[in-house]
Amino acid sequence: MDTISWLLDSDPAISWQAMHDLTDASQAAVTAMRARVAHEGVAAGILATHASDGSWRRDDAPVWLPTLFTLLFLRATGVDPADPVVESAVARLEAGLRWNDYPGYWDLRPPEFGPVPTDKPFWCKPGGNAYFETMINDVTFGGNPFFEGEEEPCINGGVLALGAYFGRPNETLARRLVSEQLDDGGWNCEAPRSTRSSFHTTICVLEGLLECERAAPHIVPGIAAARRRGEEYLLERALFRRLSTGEIAHPEFLQLAFPPRYHYDILRALDYFRNAGLKPDARTEDALRLVESKRRADGRWLLDAAYDEALAFPFGESVGHPSRWNTLRALRVLRWRSPTISSHGD
Repeated sequence: MDTISWLLDSDPAISWQAMHDLTDASQAAVTAMRARVAHEGVAAGILATHASDGSWRRDDAPVWLPTLFTLLFLRATGVDPADPVVESAVARLEAGLRWNDYPGYWDLRPPEFGPVPTDKPFWCKPGGNAYFETMINDVTFGGNPFFEGEEEPCINGGVLALGAYFGRPNETLARRLVSEQLDDGGWNCEAPRSTRSSFHTTICVLEGLLECERAAPHIVPGIAAARRRGEEYLLERALFRRLSTGEIAHPEFLQLAFPPRYHYDILRALDYFRNAGLKPDARTEDALRLVESKRRADGRWLLDAAYDEALAFPFGESVGHPSRWNTLRALRVLRWRSPTISSHGD
């Protein structure tokens, strides 16, 4: 089976994107396949595990972790945000959970649950502890709505992207992220203690700004300029090198990972630039060649890493094995560089 057929003969979340990005399929055929995403395969499984309060949960993690990263995985499927089952899930999250607002602990909690003293233990879990049960009737409000984000830009970039994608672009969060841009053009969760930007944080924020700019172009003055400065931060480092020495900034940047969680790698960056509509140039070429070099003789790419430990739903691929998610993304960035490139393997 050639590579394109392998992608098409799979989950609708991958099939519709392969049809759209890698074939000459009609718009009607692409639309029909995309309409299946929310009701079949991985996206339907994600939606089926959605809790009544709007969260996604794991027994071994605070609520925000699987909620945020499972929802980001849902966005990666390209599910139609206007599908009623999707809109219902997002509306439950928006109404049902807020970020806690007391110092030193961020999680998600019901909106009725007001500010929590720091001398009491608290975990936002179903059923809660005794203190939660005594406080739940004390209806006070505090804490950010989910799509207004929390403290760290690496998290808030994902939250901004989610809000914009699912029809809830947030001006307050967009302004905050633009204001937190560092002098070198990127972002870092360790700022202001650190004045140097992070590849990881920068790609998370760029994805959020791009999604927000598309959903609401005039929501924040300067959002496009901030995004361009952030892009230059990555481009002047050839997407994976230290600016000072030209050495590889971190070996993990060359590992093609999915889902990425907050982690940076060259395929994630290249797919961002493709999606942003920039033209490939000499500064992206080394990264593109590295991605191309990882293509196997059968036309497929392996899954080098998976940051799926926060997901509330099984990912379905294994590290070291052929990956449809990586193959889809690698083929479309190579086609972005060379539109006539063959997508077919032996």
